[in-house]
Amino acid sequence: MNTELLWYTSGSGRIEFQMTLEQAQNATHSGPCDAGVLALSRVPEIKLQLDAIDSKVLATELKECGAWDAMELTDHAQNIQRILWIACGDIPEENRQ
Repeated sequence: MNTELLWYTSGSGRIEFQMTLEQAQNATHSGPCDAGVLALSRVPEIKLQLDAIDSKVLATELKECGAWDAMELTDHAQNIQRILWIACGDIPEENRQ
């Protein structure tokens, strides 16, 4: 198991956090990923980083994705799941060998 921490940086650079490639891969796959993303969000090292994300910055970042409406973006807990899901998709893509 590779324990190297890899960075996720949002498109604007306002949000950054780290996880391993294996953690990202376990939470992004074909089919529903909600359970894997939720489990990952509860890992203490990940949770600590996610808890530090400002709710307004996060909502603004996700709004730029264009996938959620203003009402959906008022739910910070769900927004945390959304940004983690995005990160879990990006990290494996950026670290293909």
